[in-house]
Order: sequence, then structure tokens, then C-alpha cells
Amino acid sequence: METILNSVDNLVDNEKTYEQAVDILKSGGLVAFPTETVYGLGAVATDEQAVRKIFEAKGRPADNPLIVHIGRKSDMERFVAEVPEVAEQLIEAFWPGPLTLVMEKKPGVIAETVTAGMVTVAIRMPDHPVALQLLKKLELPLAAPSANRSGKPSPTEAEHVYHDLFGRIPLILDGGATGIGVESTVLDITVTPPVILRPGGIVKEQLEALIGTVHLAAKSEDEIETPRAPGMKYTHYAPEAPLYVIESDASKLEDALDSIHRQGKRAAVIGPDELHTAKADWYFTTGALDSSEAMAAHLYKAIRQCDNTEADIILAIETDQAGIGAAVMNRLDKASDGKRYFE
Repeated sequence: METILNSVDNLVDNEKTYEQAVDILKSGGLVAFPTETVYGLGAVATDEQAVRKIFEAKGRPADNPLIVHIGRKSDMERFVAEVPEVAEQLIEAFWPGPLTLVMEKKPGVIAETVTAGMVTVAIRMPDHPVALQLLKKLELPLAAPSANRSGKPSPTEAEHVYHDLFGRIPLILDGGATGIGVESTVLDITVTPPVILRPGGIVKEQLEALIGTVHLAAKSEDEIETPRAPGMKYTHYAPEAPLYVIESDASKLEDALDSIHRQGKRAAVIGPDELHTAKADWYFTTGALDSSEAMAAHLYKAIRQCDNTEADIILAIETDQAGIGAAVMNRLDKASDGKRYFE
């Protein structure tokens, strides 16, 4: 099926566009749409056959659960067995926004494929006018992972979705570049203290300021049989060339590039403005050195830009783990499969 990239200057108020999207979704089809984190690939979360099309379009493993997106805070009660007090606190503070809550699901409502057969469901309310307008007009929940081929960098622009999924989905709603650039934080509140299963746009410090102690998931990927959240088990965000994480040090970066060139190879670098060097064959900036937020916003685009080069190796400069830097380093660890560049 041909993919239509619907680019409208004022998409929020374009009734015809939303009618088209709602018709596709209610008939069991897929629609890509922007959120404040990355673009999502949506299907009605209560329609088992529609949800299966997400896995087919992405080439996604079936045991990798999906996040359910809702358009109103009150919608959550339709899909979870009970709304605990801690959930109410978090929803009041962070919804709409990049926080996904894992809770015990209400049986027989959400398609089993969405939750990978588990007793829990992951739910969030996105903070993007296009996503919220779509959800409110649809009046149904959307299961929506990132709108890319499985394992590839998540899309932060509609063009990225078009590149990955052309011919696999009928419609992309173009809402411009996303703001945060990395996926939502996934917080499991079925345990005490709550556990961050995937770091993201809402950081550990923000959560602890509101609800007290929060832990980070401790299990390594090879110990996980059935992941409780997206991004826990499989390799993600990988470019075509091997990617290595390198220390944020100008002299070490230049030494590494010299070594790569002596081997007759070419290198692309992903890093901050301040470390830009002419020794790199390609250098894709991610903003100021002291801004993890800028790196988060530009990371996936930079990885995709590397794929448009003839680089033999990619060096990604690490960032501080504080705040959203933890999410950035989580994504770089997955994109590099844990590889670091040492001389």
C-alpha cells in the first residue's frame, strides 16, 4: 500500500486529515503520528488483528510489549484493574508527558499482543497536540511503538518514518520534529519501590522528588526472558556501521581518528559543538557539551545521518549521566551493543 505523508501547516485543526486517520484506524489499519518524544506507529489497542500489523510492519519480535496511548487521563480506568495512589500523584504531575506507567491490566480489554501475554499494561498520555487531537477524535486507545523498522534509530521527523515504512503503512501525520527526542520513561509501579524499566524524558530525580525512592532496573538484557517494557531485551537504535562510545575528551577523540585513518578507514562522529574536529570525515553535532537535553533531541537524527555517509566506523561521544543524560547513554549503549572505543 502506498504511504501518504500528510504534511499540513496547521495539522491540529485539519478536520479532513483526522477523519482520514480515524477511518484507517477504526478499519484495522495503521497510522504514524508525532509525539513529544518520537513518532509512534499506532493501531487500536483493543483490536488484536490491527495490533499484529504493527509487528509485521516493523519486523518487531512478538514478545516485545507495546505502550498504550490515551487522550484523556480518565481513560486509564478503562484498562487497568486498579489505579493506586502513587499513579494518581504521577499522573497529576507528569501527564500529559513522557512518562509511561506499568500497572496491572483489566482482563479482556487490551489485545493480548499489546502486553505480550503479561498481567500488566504500560500506559501513557502523550504531550503533543497532534497525538492528543487524534486520540480524542478516535475515542479509542492506541498501541504505539516507535514508527521505525525494528532495531533502527527511532524517528524524530516524519521523513524518518517515510524512509523506514514506505509502502508498509498508509498514512503518516507530519507534526514536524519532535521535541524531547528519546522515548518516554517507563516506570513499573506494581512493585515497591517503583522501578524505572527504561530511562527517558522524565528523569529519576523528578520522580523521587515526588514519590520518594525509585530504583533502576537491575537485570541485564540476557537475563530477561519476557521484557516488561519496550527496549529491555533487544538491540535497538543501531546504525549501519559499527558504533563505539568514546570518552568526552578532545585529544582522545583526535587520537582515535588518527588511528582509524591509519587503518585506511573513515569515521563519522556524533558529538557536541565544542569537540568538533576537522579530523572527522563527518561530524554531526548534538548541541552544547553541557546540554544532555540537546543531545537527546538530536541523537537519533545524527545516527540516521551517519547511515547516509560511507563511514566504516561511528564514534559517539558520551555525555553526563545526570538527568536525561541517563536516557541518552542508555540509547547509546544499545546502539553500540555496549562497545567502547579504546586505543
